[in-house]
Amino acid sequence: MRDRAASLFQWTWLGAAVGIACGVSSATFLLLLERATRFRETHEIIVYFLPVAGLVIGLLYDRWGKPIKGGNNLVIDTIHENDAQIPVRMAPMVLIGTVLTHVFGGSAGREGTAVQMGASLADFIAHRLRVTKELRPRLLAAGVAGGFGSVFGTPVAGALFGLEVVSVGRIEYDAFAPALIASIVGDYVTRHLGVVHTSYPQVDHVEFTPLISAKLAVVGLGMALATMAFVELTHGLKRTLEARVPRLPLRMALGGLVVVAMWKAIGTSDYLGLGVPMILRAFSDPHLPPYAFAAKLVFTSVTLASGFLGGEVTPLFFVGATLGNVLARLLGLPIALGAGLGLAAVFGAASNTPVALSIMAVELLGAPMLPHVLIVCVVAYLLSGHRSIYPAQRLFRRKHGGGLLPRAVPLRDFRDSRPPPSAKPDGPAAAEKSDL
Repeated sequence: MRDRAASLFQWTWLGAAVGIACGVSSATFLLLLERATRFRETHEIIVYFLPVAGLVIGLLYDRWGKPIKGGNNLVIDTIHENDAQIPVRMAPMVLIGTVLTHVFGGSAGREGTAVQMGASLADFIAHRLRVTKELRPRLLAAGVAGGFGSVFGTPVAGALFGLEVVSVGRIEYDAFAPALIASIVGDYVTRHLGVVHTSYPQVDHVEFTPLISAKLAVVGLGMALATMAFVELTHGLKRTLEARVPRLPLRMALGGLVVVAMWKAIGTSDYLGLGVPMILRAFSDPHLPPYAFAAKLVFTSVTLASGFLGGEVTPLFFVGATLGNVLARLLGLPIALGAGLGLAAVFGAASNTPVALSIMAVELLGAPMLPHVLIVCVVAYLLSGHRSIYPAQRLFRRKHGGGLLPRAVPLRDFRDSRPPPSAKPDGPAAAEKSDL
């Protein structure tokens, strides 16, 4: 009993320390982001300078950012491999880069920035306090949780995200205590520093029936297809650009030019930045453009693939909510329910975190989202295959079953993995290309 109490006390103060750091950094980031968005919306001419901003950010990262270029994947790799410290410079550099991306109109989110700031600050704390090698990965997971929970105002989902995002189909419960404490404290600090999070409409209860369950499966399929399109387009564009335009500053300048061209071609600023107004509109507008989800998907893929800073969560909220709006109208579901299901399911499938995003939907939209949102998230997660916006995620077992793989495989390497010669037919095996 004494050892358990000592362990809980240790996780309480370590988790609280990480949570305070995450809360302060998230509050600073969100307040700057709010000002950046307001400035862009009142001075839209600045969007024309997105290519120049890309060139400048690229030069800064080319000079000082190479050790942190892995972003969220660097964080996940470090949790698994427990090797070199994540450079503390990641926090200020990703904050500045993301704010500049948004002020000039890049289509990106904020979760990546919050997670990277949280993890780098947690690793700084871990090294300053000389925590053991066994405790360090758990503190890093707490940093991920604290960053995610504080930037969205969803502490329970933040804690689960920090545990679920590290591996596909496996929740790392050994870090639950510090992750939960860091996420709750981080959210508390952020709110008490003056941050007001986006208020989403509460979804009304919809009775669960066999017909509703069939419609939910169709919605899940639609979200899986959107997830597959986003992941494949973003990774494919990134590989192509890196091969043909090796210099990061030039890639970002080119990406900025393409975003500006698309902005002028589509004739609206709805697809720049976070896109929160369109997300909220998706919950009530029966005349929402049916192509809105595809437009935001392309804007975001070009922005992130060319190297601009930010995250994927809010843009994928946009993609999912607007697609959910369209599918709800087609299937005869309440529009608000369809938007809420999509908001959670696309990012849940793209990050392989269906449980965390189901809980996030409840925190944002209310308890009536259950069990509907969990069903849609799980369907989208399973049907989207072994894909992820985070290729560093480790796979221990294929999504559709089978034995454990011989070793944990990063998703970026999974296509090339093969079963050992002695493996039985129904034993561990890597997915065929058709599984990906």
